Order: sequence, then C-alpha cells, then structure tokens
Amino acid sequence: MEYTVSPEEVKRVKGMGFLQDKRYPDVFNARVITRNGKLTAAQHRVIAEACERFGSGEVTMTVRLTLEIQGVKYENIQPLVDFLAEHGLSTGGTGKRVRPVVSCKGTTCQYGLIDTFALSEKMHKRFYEEMRGVALPHKFKIAVGGCPNNCVKPDLNDLGVIGQRIPTVYLEKCRGCKKCRVEAACPIKVAHLDGGKVVIDPAACNHCGRCRNQCPFSAVADYVSGYKVYIGGRWGKKVAQGRALSRIFTTEDEVMAVTEKAIELFRTQGIDGERFADTVARLGFENVERMLIS
Repeated sequence: MEYTVSPEEVKRVKGMGFLQDKRYPDVFNARVITRNGKLTAAQHRVIAEACERFGSGEVTMTVRLTLEIQGVKYENIQPLVDFLAEHGLSTGGTGKRVRPVVSCKGTTCQYGLIDTFALSEKMHKRFYEEMRGVALPHKFKIAVGGCPNNCVKPDLNDLGVIGQRIPTVYLEKCRGCKKCRVEAACPIKVAHLDGGKVVIDPAACNHCGRCRNQCPFSAVADYVSGYKVYIGGRWGKKVAQGRALSRIFTTEDEVMAVTEKAIELFRTQGIDGERFADTVARLGFENVERMLIS
C-alpha cells in the first residue's frame, strides 16, 4: 500500500542517503558507500542480500562509484540501515558536505603513478567520515587520479589530485641517437631532439612518466614523484575547469594538509549555496592559492 511521505521526512532520509524514486511517493533508492569504489566479495554478497530483502532486487551504479539499492519502501529504510551496519556498510553521500571520494584504479593500472586506493581511503576517512558533521556552503567533491590520463576527471571536481612523475634530463649522458627512444615514448610529443640532445619542455610536459628508463644510456632515468592538486572544478549544469596549484606536492601528508585547508577555506569564506568554483572565482585564484600553500 502506497502512502505519502512528508517533505520533511523525504529531506531527512535523503540526508541518510535515500533518494526518493520520482515514480512512487513511498519508494527510495539507497546509496551504499563504497569508499573508493572497491568492495570485497563478502560485501557484494551483503549488498545482494540487502537488495533482495529490502529493495526491488536490483542494484545500480552511480557515476561517483557508489551503489544504489533500488526500490526500498519507506518502512524498510531503517531495517536496511541496521542490516548494512551489522556488516560494516553504510548509506550516505548526500548533502552540503564532503562527498565520498572517487578514485581511479591507479594502484594496479599500468599507467598509475601513485597508490590511488591508499590515498583515497585516507582522504575518505578524514574528510568524509570524520567530517560528516561539518556543514559546508554546498557539496564538495574530491577525485584522486593516478596519472594525467584523467580517467576520474580530477580537474572537474572541487578538488582533484593527479599522480605525477617529473623527469630529470642528464644532457651529458645523451648520445643524440638518430632514433631517440625517449622521443618515441612520449605520448604527447613533448620530448624531442634539439641540437643533438633530448629536450623535454617542463611547461608542456604532463609528467606522465612514460619516458622513464627508455634511454639506454640513462639520460632520462631519474624522476621526482609527486601529486598535482587542482581546485575549483565543477561538472554539471554549469561547468568550471579546475586550475592546478603551482606547487607539485611530494608526500601524501602535504596533499592531506592542502585538502583540509581548502575545505576549511570553503567552510569559512564560501557563501551558502555557491560551489567551491564560485568561491575561488570570487576571491581570485591567486589569493586562494596563496592562502592554501603559504
């Protein structure tokens, strides 16, 4: 039997991660948090059982790497929450706060330059779980990408992290080979021979690391591993391209620190209803960058 759920109650359960199915007045879709999009086989079995017991028997995937249990009747909301909690799972991912962190599989991907699963897990715990009670002017999305392929679009999130590998060129070791392996390996054609020596324009290089150890004479063998951080990106009805902070961070702790500063800046200086991209534009990117990395 269908019955109407009050607007106040719809809002309350939305804050718990239950979004109303527009086709029915008393049916909701439950967002199950997957942290960085990774679940164990046991957790998959729990979710499968939950969707059969409390939902329609169907699960959908969201673009933010969470799972939605479809067709949850209003009276099944709390029983579902309790069942998931028994197995270490939870619903959520809505509201004016930090959203669940999205990560690519850079930890295992052949192109991954950083341990994306480890960093996103750390960020999820600190900024999603521990800051669930911190209200922000609007939602705040974080994405962690393992390399400049940008599979999770870090520069279109409020804050995005991209793994970096900055090459060091030893010109004295370069033999000026007729067919330069470093030049051939560069996917964006930045590396090239100039005057018989390999040159990599630091302003044009995207630090993908593909040229690593390509030179048989070790002219490009050493790298500085790091993290590029973008701020002020946004995808949706009004798109904003995030801009990279000028500094390349070299440790996870530095990334965590600048992320916390960005969230705090948004909390204290953002205007209710505006996204972080609007806050950055209003205050000026240079001013925001100075406040974040000074």
